Amino acid sequence: MKKKIVSALLCATMLTGMLAGCGNTDANGTNGTQQAATGNTEKVSASDDGKVLNIYCWNEEFKSRITDHYPDYKEVDATHGKIGDVEVVWNITPSDDNAYQNNLDTTLLNQNDAQADDKIDLFLVEADNALKYVDTDYTMPIKDLGITDEDLSKQYQYTKDIVTDSNGTLKGVSWQGCPGVLFYNRDAAKEVLGTDDPDKVQEALSTWDKFDKVAEQAAAKGYKMLSGYDDSYRVFSNNVSAPWVDSNNKIVIDDNIMKWVDQTKKYTDKGYNNKSSLWDSTWAADQGPSGKVFGFFYSTWGINFTLLGNSLATPVKEGGKEEVGNGIYGDYAVCEGPQSYYWGGTWICAAAGTDNANIVKDVMKTLCCDKATMKKITEDTQDYTNTASGMNEIASSNFKSDFLGGQNHIKLFAKSAPKISMKNISSYDQGLNEEFQKAMKDYFDGNADYDAALEQFYQSVETKYPDLTH
Repeated sequence: MKKKIVSALLCATMLTGMLAGCGNTDANGTNGTQQAATGNTEKVSASDDGKVLNIYCWNEEFKSRITDHYPDYKEVDATHGKIGDVEVVWNITPSDDNAYQNNLDTTLLNQNDAQADDKIDLFLVEADNALKYVDTDYTMPIKDLGITDEDLSKQYQYTKDIVTDSNGTLKGVSWQGCPGVLFYNRDAAKEVLGTDDPDKVQEALSTWDKFDKVAEQAAAKGYKMLSGYDDSYRVFSNNVSAPWVDSNNKIVIDDNIMKWVDQTKKYTDKGYNNKSSLWDSTWAADQGPSGKVFGFFYSTWGINFTLLGNSLATPVKEGGKEEVGNGIYGDYAVCEGPQSYYWGGTWICAAAGTDNANIVKDVMKTLCCDKATMKKITEDTQDYTNTASGMNEIASSNFKSDFLGGQNHIKLFAKSAPKISMKNISSYDQGLNEEFQKAMKDYFDGNADYDAALEQFYQSVETKYPDLTH
C-alpha cells in the first residue's frame, strides 16, 4: 500500500519559512513518499452528482485555458463560472512563500470529512512537486475517470512519467509539453558571432565547450553570456545520470550538477554573468531594451509569462502594444543550445472524492487529449502543447512568431521534445534543487568556500527531510 500523505502534509504546513521555489515563486513541501505515515486515511470514492466544482491552482493560466478553450465554460466573475448547472469556484492562491501548497495541503487533509460542495474536485501540480501528491491516495488514477490509453496516445511520454506513482499508475495529465531551448538576443548574436541565423548560432553553441568560448567572446564585446547564477541550472540538472537520492536514502550530487557549479563559479569570477537570480529585478531588466545579455534558457511558457513582457519598452498595462518597435519585441530567436532539457509544466490531478468526475474527465480530455484544442492553444499563445502529432503539424506549417522575428519555434521544440527523459526524477527534486542553488550562491559570491557551502546544503535538506543522509 502506498504511503499516505497525512504526516507529510502536516509537516509541509509547518515548514513554510524554510522553503524556496520553482518557477517564478517560492514553493516546496515535504513529499508523501518521504515519511512514514502516522495513520491510515480512508479512501474516498468519486461520484458525479456535485453542484460545485472546486478548482485549486496558483495563477490565472489554467483559468485562461478553460475560459478560452473549454466551450462548456461560462464565466460569471473573476472567481466563479458555470459548466452546465454546476457552479465553478476558482481557489487561486499564489505560490509565494509556499502559500499554494500550504492551502492545498490543509484542504486535502480535510477532504474526507468536508461537505460535498467544499471538496476539492481538481487541482494543479508542477513537475517539481508532482510526486508529493501523485504518490498518495488523494489523487485519482486517470483510468478510474474513464480516460483510456488511446486518449493519451498522442502525449509525450515524459509528461506521463512525471505524474506516474510508485506503483506505475498514471495520476495526472498536462496540456503542456515544456522542452527547453536557448532564447538569444539577435543583436548580441550579430555582434558576437557575426550572425543571428538560428542554425549558425546553434553550431556555435552546440557543446558546453563551445558555449564557454562564446561567453568569452561575448565579454569582449561588452555582453554577459547569461544573466545570473541559475540560468543554466535546469539544463544541467535535467541531464543527470542518476536521481538525487539513492536506494539507501543517501544524497548523491551528480557529476552534471557539479558541472553547473564549476561553470557558474567561472562565469561569476570572470564577469560572464550579471550575478542575478531567477525572477529578480536585475534578471528581468537584463531581458529588456537596456539588457546586455546574450541569452536565456527557457521553455515555451517563458515567452508569454516573462520574456515578452520584459522585452517591451512600454508595458501593455501602460498602453504599449506587443509589436515590433516596442522595446526589443521581435529581436529574440531560439536555438537548441548545448543539451536538450525540460523546464516546468502544469498537470491536472483529480482529487479523490470528487463529486464531479465526469466534468473533470471532460476537462482533461478536452485540454490534454484533443489535438485540435491543443493546436489552437499553441496558435493562440505560442505555448508548446502535449500532442506530438499536433506539434509536428505546426512545425511543418508556415506558423511563425512575430516575437521571435518570424521564426517557427515550434519546429525547434518538436525536435527537442522527443529527447527528454524523466527516468531520473526524484520525489525530493524540488527541495534538493532549491536548497543546492541557494547554498551555492555564497560560494559563487566568495562568501564561503565550496565545502562550507556544501555543508550548509546538507544541513538544510536533512532538516527538511530527516530521512536523508549524506
